Amino acid sequence: MALTIPTIDDVRTAVPVIRSHFSPAPLIRSYPLEKALGLKGDRRVWIKDYGWTPVGSFKLMGALNWMARHSEAIGTRPVAAHSSGNFASGIAYAGHRYGKRVIVVMPNTAPQIKFDRTRSWGAEVRTYDIARDHETGEREQLTRTITQEENGIQASPYDDHAVIAGNGVGGLEIVEMLKREQRGLSTFLCAVSGGGLMAGHALAIADGFPQAHIIGVEPAEANDFQQSLLAGERVRIERPTSICDGLCSYDVGEHNWPILRNIPTALAIPDTDTQAAMKWMYQQHGLKIEPSGAITIAAALSGQAKLDGDADIVFVVSGRNVDEDRFRDWISS
Repeated sequence: MALTIPTIDDVRTAVPVIRSHFSPAPLIRSYPLEKALGLKGDRRVWIKDYGWTPVGSFKLMGALNWMARHSEAIGTRPVAAHSSGNFASGIAYAGHRYGKRVIVVMPNTAPQIKFDRTRSWGAEVRTYDIARDHETGEREQLTRTITQEENGIQASPYDDHAVIAGNGVGGLEIVEMLKREQRGLSTFLCAVSGGGLMAGHALAIADGFPQAHIIGVEPAEANDFQQSLLAGERVRIERPTSICDGLCSYDVGEHNWPILRNIPTALAIPDTDTQAAMKWMYQQHGLKIEPSGAITIAAALSGQAKLDGDADIVFVVSGRNVDEDRFRDWISS
């Protein structure tokens, strides 16, 4: 079957689905970042903070749109999915809203807050040994077994048409807010893992601000997207490692790649820079951001991101689901 690539029309179609379940995550102006980056003239910095959503991350947008599009086909069957944690709580929330049973497969090392949030919305959780998954393929096998033995339907956390379109609703919110404020956009920074977040947002940003420079950001030891851009094809990393647990996918999704390959820039950020950004955001904004959410800020504060232009800059903070003890350790290092 031919691969169907989401379009901006698919993103717009997802808007009423998402809006029927929760309000937009805020786009907040960051005066401290404007000062730290030494911006000239009337340029402004904005943070799209998905930590304000009901599950503490962006993931429920794609999950809700997926659930809405598949609800009739699911019927009374369970939904199975694997996730590092944020899609787990997103699909659990979607299952709660649509009255569906959800079973998620999560790594045994996932933050406790991600286990707790997932279970709080009624999902069942099963774990796998992430340290050996590159050898055993246990994550995929366990998810597939659940699907087969329980006659379930599997949801992808990122490599899916409906998930990409749902995530893109957040990008439309950014565009609409900036245009309402009569602002332009020079640079947009967003994290890349499997690519569902960036692919959806890139569709919306490119449509609303065609001249904006889009920058993908990922960990230095999990930079499959950066390698893919250089190679001109999807590259798989067998053992991605980072404190950014939500950004350690093996490769970008098949549905995402046709969109992602048009993004001009990918940056690979060391974990030490991400830790510094977490500490800076906590000190300057009082926000306790998970590493995967802080990495875009790290790209700017470390000087890796080129922020040329005369219009505004938007940073996506993808989530804030981090355990207190880990957070304290990271910002004190």
